[in-house]
Amino acid sequence: MSNTSEIFFHKEDISFRFLHKEQIIQWIKEVAKKEKKSIGYINYIFCSDNYLLELNKDYLNHKTLTDIITFDNSDGTLIESDIFISIERIRDNATRFETTFQLELYRVLIHGVLHLCGYKDKKEEEKNLMREKENKYVTLLNTKYNVPRGTK
Repeated sequence: MSNTSEIFFHKEDISFRFLHKEQIIQWIKEVAKKEKKSIGYINYIFCSDNYLLELNKDYLNHKTLTDIITFDNSDGTLIESDIFISIERIRDNATRFETTFQLELYRVLIHGVLHLCGYKDKKEEEKNLMREKENKYVTLLNTKYNVPRGTK
């Protein structure tokens, strides 16, 4: 494996234009570093609800819709992962949580990375810490990397 981290963005069964790739890549690398991790590779795969539902059923035995599934192939402090994100869930959740699509997308992007850094979100205190970290790092994306939060 090389010493350079690789972060890729793919789409599976949808049409989707992902903006601000270079800034997002730098942001993700910085978050990993702040959490004392390094990135070997992350493949983000944007897909539909149905595509992610099938993965959820096949690999996790869950029969519910979800916004993200993170497959962790990490070793020690080296992050390696495939992260699947339903763009339909992001849109619906943005409406439900009264936020922008972009902001919800960034929150979910970093949510997956935080899981890879060891954070959990099953218990209430874990969820609160995860949300605090998400908010902190999304603010960093906006302020340091000048990535807009989008408009409702």
